[in-house]
Amino acid sequence: MLSRRQFVQSILAFAILPKQLLQAKGFLSPNVFRVPPLEFGKRVGKDVFFDLDIRSGKSAILPNRLTSTLGINQKFLGVTLRASKGDRVHIKVKNNIHRTTTLHWHGAKLPAKSDGGPHQPIKPSHTWLSEFEIIQPAATLWYHSHQMHETGFQVYHGLSGMFIVDDDESKKLGLPLDYGVDDFPVIIQDKDFNRDGSFKYISDFRDKLMGKKGETILVNGVISPVLKATKSLIRLRLLNGSNSRTYHLNFDDGRMFNIIASDGGLLEKPEMAHSIKLAPAERAEILVDVSDGKMPILRHKMHQQKSANRMTGMMMMQQAQGKKLEFDIFQIDASGVSSSSKKVPKYLVQHDTPSMRSIVRKRTFKLQMQMGPQLMMGAVSGSKDLLQINGKSMKINRIDEVVKAGSIELWEIENTSMMAHPFHIHNVQFKIISRRGKIKGHELGFKDVVLVRPHETVQVLIEFPKFSDAKTPYMYHCHILEHEDRGMMGQFVVV
Repeated sequence: MLSRRQFVQSILAFAILPKQLLQAKGFLSPNVFRVPPLEFGKRVGKDVFFDLDIRSGKSAILPNRLTSTLGINQKFLGVTLRASKGDRVHIKVKNNIHRTTTLHWHGAKLPAKSDGGPHQPIKPSHTWLSEFEIIQPAATLWYHSHQMHETGFQVYHGLSGMFIVDDDESKKLGLPLDYGVDDFPVIIQDKDFNRDGSFKYISDFRDKLMGKKGETILVNGVISPVLKATKSLIRLRLLNGSNSRTYHLNFDDGRMFNIIASDGGLLEKPEMAHSIKLAPAERAEILVDVSDGKMPILRHKMHQQKSANRMTGMMMMQQAQGKKLEFDIFQIDASGVSSSSKKVPKYLVQHDTPSMRSIVRKRTFKLQMQMGPQLMMGAVSGSKDLLQINGKSMKINRIDEVVKAGSIELWEIENTSMMAHPFHIHNVQFKIISRRGKIKGHELGFKDVVLVRPHETVQVLIEFPKFSDAKTPYMYHCHILEHEDRGMMGQFVVV
C-alpha cells in the first residue's frame, strides 16, 4: 500500500512532470487522448433506437489506484450519441446503480416528459423511455444526471456524455467531421481524490457555497492526455463538464483558432480568437490549424481582476479556494500530421433570430445568495434555502412560470450576488442581446447557458418550441451543480 506521501507524489507527478517532459522531449505526458465510443443506435428509417445502461465500475484514472466511478454503457462517463435533424430518437435508459437517477438531454428542444429532469426519475433496476424528434440544427449537445439534490454528486462521479446532432446543411460546409480523426470531443472536468483513489467530492462548506472545484484536470476521463493529430486542421468540440469551474482556455504558444459553434450550433461565420471562456455546461467548437507540426498545449489560465471593493475581493479569494489558477488541459502532438483537404469557410449558416418586435412577455429572474451569518450557518448545516431565484428556493411541486407555446419572450437575468452564475434554461436555444461589455465569440450564437457575472444583468431573447404540457415542467437554474442542488432552480410549464 502507498503511504500518504507516495500517494501525494503520484498525484503531483501529473502537475510537475508535464513541464519537465515538455522541456526534455516535447511531450506533456505519456497518457493517450481517449475518444469516447461513438453510438449511432439502431436505425429503422428515421427512427433511431438507443439502449443506455447506467452502471458503476472501477476506473484506472490515477497511477496504481482504481477509482469507483459511474458511467453510461461503460465504466466512466458516457458514450457519445450521434443522430441527425429529423430523426425520431427512442432512448431506453436502464438504471443499474443503487440510487435513483435521471438522464437530461441538455440543449435539446423536446417534450417536457422526455426532458430527463427531476420529474423523470429512474429508480434502481427500472427503465425509462425518452422519445422525441430532433427539430434543431447541427450542434454539440450533452447529457447528464439531473437527479433532485444529487446532480452534483452523480455528475462528479461520471454520469455525463456528449450528444452530437448533424444536419445536411452543416455537412455541405466541408468542416472536419471524421469522429476521432479530425473531429474530437473534449469533455473537461476537474476532480479531487482521496488517498484510496476515490473521488473526493464535498470537503467543506466552501464546496457547498462556491461549488466544487478540483485540483486535477481530466479530459474525457484522462489526466493530461496527448492528442496525436493526423490531420492539419482539427475540430475540437469543447464541453465544460465541470461542476463549478469556469475555464479561460488558450494555447501556450498563443496561436489563434476559429470559433465556429456555440451551445446551439454553428455561428453565422467563424470568429478568430486566441482565447475562449467557458462556464459550466457551455459548449463551443473550434478549428485549430496544426500544420506547423508543433505541439501546442491547451491550458486554463485565469485572468486576475481587481475587485471593486474589499468584499468582492474576499469572495473572489473564497471562490478560488486557495487553489491553482492555471492548469494544462491537454497537448496536441502535430509532429506527424498530413495535409488536410478541409478549409475554414468564410461563412457558416444563417441564423433565424426572432424579432424584438415579436416579444409578447418580459420576465425578470434575480439570482440571489443569502449573505452574512445566515450564509455561513446555512452552508455548514447543508441548508437548501441559501440560494434563490426571485426570493424562492426550488420546490418540486411549485410551478414558478407559465409560458405560451411558440411565443417569443425576453428574459432578464439579474445577478445580485458577488459570484458569477451560469444560467441554463431547458428546452430552448436563446440569443444574448444585452450584457455588460461586448457580445463576442461563441456568445454570438444560439445558447442554452449564459454566464451572468456579479451584479450584472443579461437579457436573452427566446422563441419557445411548440411543445405544450400544463402538468410537466421544465427547469431553469444555475449550472453550478452545488447551487442547483441547494435551491437556485425554478420551474416553468409551456401551455
